[in-house]
Amino acid sequence: MHIPLKRGMLIRHEGHLYLVTDFEERRTGKQRATVHVALRDTRDGHQVDRTLDRLEPLEEVPGAHHHLQYLYAGGENWVFMDTESFEQFELNDGQLHGCQPFLKEGDTYRALFAGEQPLSLEMPDVVALKVTNTAPPTHAVGQQSSVMKEAELENGLEVRVPLFIKNDDTIRVNTIAKTYMGKE
Repeated sequence: MHIPLKRGMLIRHEGHLYLVTDFEERRTGKQRATVHVALRDTRDGHQVDRTLDRLEPLEEVPGAHHHLQYLYAGGENWVFMDTESFEQFELNDGQLHGCQPFLKEGDTYRALFAGEQPLSLEMPDVVALKVTNTAPPTHAVGQQSSVMKEAELENGLEVRVPLFIKNDDTIRVNTIAKTYMGKE
């Protein structure tokens, strides 16, 4: 079966823009296959599930990626600057979809645009952050190598880290699960 969808594709449905995050074909008994599509509303980041039959006819919206530099948090929005045109944009919580704790002033991020408007920010899966506060390093005894302790990072996020991590160490953190991934 040919499915006219791609992950990351922008579509217009019921007058709103959606980003295709996932899709799968499901078969039940002798019925024909149904394609279930997971969409993210570009206005507020809300997840929506639809069947392909409900989405047809598909209206693809051309999207482009730009690099935006994070400047500062301004009230309820976060202010970014396009690194090519130097134009400033404000993104809200829905457009950032949970990556706010990982934003660093001056860092550059990739953003999805439709026309001249930014729709969402793409955060890397893993970022490097410095440990600002944790208990002194210790060594696990015997088979207890999976013992973890709390550590506060430079962005205020608290994650569980191995016992050997100390203050001022730089660690890699998964931005989706907000978990320790390794030491830099």
